[in-house]
Amino acid sequence: MVFHPPVAIVAKAGDAGKYKVGLPAWNMLLRGFMAGAYIAIGGALATVCSTGVATFLGAGFAKLVLGGVFPVGLIIIVLTGAELFTGDAMLAPMAAFIHKISWAAVLNLWVWVYIGNLIGSIVYAYIMAYGPLTGWSAAGVGSVNAFGLTAVNIAIAKVSYVGMAANWSAFVKAIGCNWLVNLAVLLGICADDLIGKFFGIWFPIMAFVATGFEHCVANMYFIPAGLMTAPFLSADQIAAIGAEKLANLTWVTMWTNNIIVVTIGNIIGGLFFVGVIYWVAFRKEIAALK
Repeated sequence: MVFHPPVAIVAKAGDAGKYKVGLPAWNMLLRGFMAGAYIAIGGALATVCSTGVATFLGAGFAKLVLGGVFPVGLIIIVLTGAELFTGDAMLAPMAAFIHKISWAAVLNLWVWVYIGNLIGSIVYAYIMAYGPLTGWSAAGVGSVNAFGLTAVNIAIAKVSYVGMAANWSAFVKAIGCNWLVNLAVLLGICADDLIGKFFGIWFPIMAFVATGFEHCVANMYFIPAGLMTAPFLSADQIAAIGAEKLANLTWVTMWTNNIIVVTIGNIIGGLFFVGVIYWVAFRKEIAALK
């Protein structure tokens, strides 16, 4: 199994970032759309596979199942060349450090990829909400199945960060998340073969999901999936969940109670805890490679 030494990984990360910021805006948007959908694929699979697990095997094992299947999204992204905002939070700044590209170019990449990720995630959330998460009668009446109920409860939990202390919790969870996500990206760069990339990506992503950290692009799927499924809840399901909790699940709270704070935390986790630290640690060795 061929793998690269740490200094080569950091240099390759900078090269990848330089390539990404040079893409035209339409391509950033298109690749961002694909990545948003791929992360949503992992989120949807995790929702289905973890449903009911805690009841029989405990909460910890349910988290393990959730984390065990979610990494399919980033594996597809890395192997097919899609663009994920949280990965670009490290790769583009690394290019700025190594190749001295402008920070305006970095921000341009972030904006277009972020928009693409959002669109792709919401499109896949719609597919799930009107597909596997619901059932439909001959009269066209929808009902929420067990998987849809899990999706709604996940979305409710995601918008439950109300108040300064809760927002700080979301913020630090977001830092921890993108610290692990970008370590996964570096490990994906480390290996040249498919199996090496697979395991390099899988373990850190499994760790972030099973631990309970917050990822802005994943939440662009989880919250809309719950929002679009909730209208089909029965009266009994609404009573079991709680009308007050459901009332807090809106397109506005999606941003104010989660995604804005989580995005900032993800940027800090990728930019500072991976990008800056590894650049400082290996900049002399990288200069010697030139």
